[in-house]
This record gives sequence, C-alpha cells and structure tokens, in this order.
Amino acid sequence: MSFEKFGIVNHTKESKAADFVTYLEQGKVMATRCKKCETMYFPPQVDCPKCLSNAMEWSQVKGRGKLLTYGVVNYGPLGFEDKAPYTLAVAEFEKGIKVFATLSKDIKEDEIAVGMVLEVVPARLPDDRFSYELQRAG
Repeated sequence: MSFEKFGIVNHTKESKAADFVTYLEQGKVMATRCKKCETMYFPPQVDCPKCLSNAMEWSQVKGRGKLLTYGVVNYGPLGFEDKAPYTLAVAEFEKGIKVFATLSKDIKEDEIAVGMVLEVVPARLPDDRFSYELQRAG
C-alpha cells in the first residue's frame, strides 16, 4: 500500500506511516504510541520526537471525543476549492489524543457547539482515496 491514496491532494508516494491508509481502508483511524515513553501521536509518528525512539506501535482512536474548537472555511486552498464552505475542527479523545479534521457535512453550522460529542471515522473519497472526518457520536 502506498501513501498516495491519502487525502485530496497528496504529493507523497511513500511514507513510513503508509499503514495509516491501510487501516483507513479497514475502517480504523489509528494513532501511534511510543513503546519507550508511552506518548501517543496523531497524526501518526513513526519516530518519537519526545524520546527519539523508533519503537512505535499502532493504537486505534476510538470512542467519543469532545469538540475543542472549529472554524468555517469559505475559500478552500488548492484541491479544496469545490469543497468550500466546510468546517475544520479539533476534538480531544481519550489519552489526550487531539484530532484535527473536517467536520461531517451532516452537522449543520448552527448545530455546532464546543463540547459536543464526536467520533472520528474513516472517509472514502473519490478515485479510491481515503481520509477521516469527525461526525456526531452515534
């Protein structure tokens, strides 16, 4: 599996974290955890910036998170022009993992509230590409 199937615009063909895309295809959003210092990372890191270890393991981001902040994008950058307007958000999940992602279009702007309960889910994009988004927790 290559990393070129991730996201809308991607200039990276290969990545040490390419398994991230494989997990998205399997319906899982994954973070990494350093086996040495136990720090969790999202987006995934394959080398720990805290202790410099490369002893990392995959850990699924699951459960409910709370919306910390959000913003509406009215003019999208390259590759996102046709998506605007859309909402970018940050939600915090267990173990302090913060996820920055688009908010599902199913959530209307007047329904968005800091503290609302969300979950992070894989998203299938056109042309057999993958990403992830935050949606209302089910």
